[in-house]
Amino acid sequence: MPASDPRAKDASYKCQDTSAMALRGVKVVELAGLAPAPFCGLILSDFGAKVTRVDKARAAMSMDMLGRGKRSVALNLKQPEGVDVLRRMCQKSDVLIEPFRAGVMERLGLGPDVLMKDNPGLIYARMTGFGQSGPFSQMAGHDINYISLSGMLSILGRKHENPIPPTNLLGDFAGGGLTCALGILMALFERTTSGKGQVIDANMVEGASYVGSFIWHTRFMFSHERGENLLDTGAHFYETYKTKDGKYMAVGALEPQFYAQLLEGLGLTNEDLPPQMDRDSWPSMKERFATIFSSKTQAEWCEVFDGTDACTTPILSLEEAPNHPHNTSRDSFLTNQDGGVQPRPAPVLSRTPGVGGVGPQPKVGQHTKEVMVETGFSEEEIQKLADCGAVDLGGIKSAL
Repeated sequence: MPASDPRAKDASYKCQDTSAMALRGVKVVELAGLAPAPFCGLILSDFGAKVTRVDKARAAMSMDMLGRGKRSVALNLKQPEGVDVLRRMCQKSDVLIEPFRAGVMERLGLGPDVLMKDNPGLIYARMTGFGQSGPFSQMAGHDINYISLSGMLSILGRKHENPIPPTNLLGDFAGGGLTCALGILMALFERTTSGKGQVIDANMVEGASYVGSFIWHTRFMFSHERGENLLDTGAHFYETYKTKDGKYMAVGALEPQFYAQLLEGLGLTNEDLPPQMDRDSWPSMKERFATIFSSKTQAEWCEVFDGTDACTTPILSLEEAPNHPHNTSRDSFLTNQDGGVQPRPAPVLSRTPGVGGVGPQPKVGQHTKEVMVETGFSEEEIQKLADCGAVDLGGIKSAL
């Protein structure tokens, strides 16, 4: 659905039927967290799994910005009654995603030894920064700390500058949530033959390192100082350039035939230029390219390079990307009821694609009663648990 689709503001518009999706029938319990665990749950939900997020009872709001398609149950896990509710939920689920430091679940009486005894087929996914063991397993950290320990942060940045983290994409999402989702899918597939669940130790240090496998196997390509190599802005033909109107172009003309088209577009085909791979000429060629790119606007450069093999494209903002002709032609972005734009689930499956619409973020505790009924609790049990504060039947609005 393009960003301009009129259904975007139709409050009655619903996400597509999950019965046609790849993960239909898979039940997931996701303990509320930030960034990697919610992204993992989002991936599963986007492709048809029924994901129930467990929020804290009496929470003022949820900090989960990745809650589309999920349900919310509010429990007080400091009370044994709340712990019992979660145990019963996990008995009827396929997957548990937990985002806490090593040992927290065990102290709550919800460790793998307990939950997998209740349900031997449970996939118990543990999403942490440093992993379940090791000297750092009890330390606090964030994406930047995890990718620093992975070795990946050391190669990111420009010459003579400090390493630059790529926001929190590499640790939280690529090495964290996405890798955890991959582990869950592999465990679910393996379970079809063994009938058994297993524990997944997904952590961002090892996940980021694994995402960087190409770097580890091609370290000879990164043998120079940061910012002086082929793919880290050392080369003039793999770089970004500012245009006349203050926007930018991305250049990635690595192969000789693509480099030739780049030179043609820049008007340099008749010039006496050094060989492309002459490293000594890279700094001066970069200055020359910068001067040329600054002579036209981004739109003018798009007229030159669109449709060519020069590997030169506009750097689009988050506001511009959904409206680019290529992206609109593929319906690459979805629009929610409030007009907000989000990426369509990727990859695109031919028979069982992901969600084709964006539903609202769940309110905290919005589905507590619904899920408890599904789990087998009676109306009387539910009310007693609410009265003692073990569950919250509220529906306090989330952060969105």
